Amino acid sequence: MHKEELLELHAQLVTIMEYFSDREDVNAARFEPYRGLDVTPDDVHKSKSEHKHAVFVLGNALANAMSDDEFSDAGRIGKRMRELADDAESKL
Repeated sequence: MHKEELLELHAQLVTIMEYFSDREDVNAARFEPYRGLDVTPDDVHKSKSEHKHAVFVLGNALANAMSDDEFSDAGRIGKRMRELADDAESKL
């Protein structure tokens, strides 16, 4: 994936995060690990690896926000996103 495509995906995931953050039934604290990274889609000067890591961390938070438990489809996706985020972080 090219960096421009990754930035677009990152921006779309942030839009979804904002939707979930506004919902009363979703704990906005789920997104704190992503916010703590201080990498937004607007940070075009940040490396592709940093954006990739941010996408996986955000993907994990979104999947967890949508899951009923770790065995649901979204729960399994969240677990995989966490694994990918850990791998991407080790390469930073």
